Amino acid sequence: MSELSTIVWKERKKEMSELSQRQASLRRTTNETDISLSFTIDGEGSSKVDTGVPFMDHMLDLFTKHGLFDLDVNAKGDIEIDGHHTVEDVGICLGQALKEALGDKKGIRRYGHAVVPMDESLAEVAIDLSNRPHLEFRAQFPQAQVGQFDTELVHEFLWKLALEARMNLHVILHYGSNTHHMIEAIFKALGRALDEATRLDPRVKGIPSTKGML
Repeated sequence: MSELSTIVWKERKKEMSELSQRQASLRRTTNETDISLSFTIDGEGSSKVDTGVPFMDHMLDLFTKHGLFDLDVNAKGDIEIDGHHTVEDVGICLGQALKEALGDKKGIRRYGHAVVPMDESLAEVAIDLSNRPHLEFRAQFPQAQVGQFDTELVHEFLWKLALEARMNLHVILHYGSNTHHMIEAIFKALGRALDEATRLDPRVKGIPSTKGML
């Protein structure tokens, strides 16, 4: 192997090592929920999700597939009451896992943006992994429920995700008429925008901020 090939191979091994470390696993147990979650940023879009809230499982599958993450979630909650505590706590756990998996954020793009159509619906998501949590949520759904899922829980999940991941998250639903399609477009856009924001860019040296930290 030539000297140049050896250098290239060593750099590639270093990149692969860094990528393999961008994952986190955690467990959260309260009187309301018991959640085990594993999240890998640089995945293949593979998900194994069982929250006990079928519509939420579907949305997390979409988020994972379109973000090319790997996500494993097992949640047991007081769904006999409703899905609120479970959905909220899954958002908390996913946000915490994302924050841990990102580490010091060296070399990331930091910003992500996606506009996704789903039939008659169009959703836009913009992300800044700024360490300053904020959710700007501009979406109204024509139905209060999709199946047994309360649509107000979309906001609850996204707010807890943004808070625990400490990211600036803007969600804009431009239009739509089918509530299922509208929420689906949001979660697909969330996955694609987060994929862009977390992606390592060889042009970025160190922390992507003039402050020197995020």
